[in-house]
Amino acid sequence: MAGLTAAAVAGVAFLAYQAAASAPSPARLAEPAPGKSPAAHATLPPRKKPEKKDVFAVPADSGVGMRVVYALGDRRVWLVNEQGRATRTFEVVPSTVSPPPGTYAVTSRSGSITGSDGVQIEHVVRFTSVENVVIGFSAAVDGSMPTPDPAAGKTGGVRMQRADGDAMWRFATVRVKVVVVP
Repeated sequence: MAGLTAAAVAGVAFLAYQAAASAPSPARLAEPAPGKSPAAHATLPPRKKPEKKDVFAVPADSGVGMRVVYALGDRRVWLVNEQGRATRTFEVVPSTVSPPPGTYAVTSRSGSITGSDGVQIEHVVRFTSVENVVIGFSAAVDGSMPTPDPAAGKTGGVRMQRADGDAMWRFATVRVKVVVVP
């Protein structure tokens, strides 16, 4: 794993060097074309590029210890071990009803059922209910992850890929903490 990371970093550094070597200088970019006045934005400082987020970085406000972290805004889940490190992270498709930020615990699980949207699902891990809608993680057996239609009714299934559902099933047993962050 460390070798792959080192190779990736070296590749990115090489590509960054090539890009920097072939790019015109900032002074050259700011020069107006012959017979033209300089553009108003030419003297503004360059905008800082957004930093790439480390997807394995567990949200800071998600507690400590072994837990499932579900970030509503990022539409992402982390499976966090007892040392506070993410062992897996993946994107999810939220349901039409979302739980408020807070700390919950896995209350029940089902290996295979039909979801409230009529789709056959597996590895259902439930952790709360909101407005009489049970909220939990699941994976569609057919691998689909469509965005649910709120007009079709309230659903509580947070969908994930089947491989991620397998990992969730092994990790999130009854009483495991689930932390929902904004």
